[in-house]
Amino acid sequence: MSDNRQPLGWLLPSTVELRAGERIAAHRHDRHQLVYAAAGVLAVTTPVGVWIAPSQRAVWIPAGTQHAHRAHGPTEMRTLLFPAELTGPSPDNKPVIVAVSPLLRQLILALVENPPADRDELGRLEQVTVDQLRRLPDAPLHLPEPRDDRLRAIDDLLRQAPGDRCSVAALGQRVGASERTILRLCRRELGMTMQQWRTQMRLVHALELLADGTPVIVTAHRCGWANASDFIATFAAVIGSTPGTYQAQLRNPG
Repeated sequence: MSDNRQPLGWLLPSTVELRAGERIAAHRHDRHQLVYAAAGVLAVTTPVGVWIAPSQRAVWIPAGTQHAHRAHGPTEMRTLLFPAELTGPSPDNKPVIVAVSPLLRQLILALVENPPADRDELGRLEQVTVDQLRRLPDAPLHLPEPRDDRLRAIDDLLRQAPGDRCSVAALGQRVGASERTILRLCRRELGMTMQQWRTQMRLVHALELLADGTPVIVTAHRCGWANASDFIATFAAVIGSTPGTYQAQLRNPG
């Protein structure tokens, strides 16, 4: 983030209430946007992939980036728009996931829902928000968009059945590629291993199911984990809370 002080009241806040499954069509902003789901789970889709924002994370969308939204579960979307000249947390000017600390959450909610009337106080809140966003992006809940036709075909297969446990060799056979080729393409195009990609996809599906009220054990099996304990451990390592705690926070945000 830039260290230059900005005029008071330079952030543009907004709030949108979305029903489960509701979408906002693809659009762009001439400013940077920070998107946060105060309740529910929000999927942000861009031409280069999908970013998932549960309540512990927000998505930074650089100015001019085409993006669409989809709510999983009843979702309270809160956004802040930043001037395009501001240097954001993304070093390559692409969308990134940003960790939302308890302080940053309260700052977002205060600026969107109850901004102070005093201009000096408003300016201080804005500056602290910028300081918080100087943190490094969090480990992303991001599904990259593959370019290779074979990876695209696998992407379709895994999205349709994230709980499918078939081997990489079997997936490759279905799309006309060897296991070695698939593994090489994953590293080259997606920047991750096949196992990491598959786990990301399963976690994203798990977030969606939990937001829709699916029980933890059912979610684990639908997403391909052989037992609930392995699912809980993986989920907690990435999300920062157990699936049960996460689901309870969705029902009672804050």
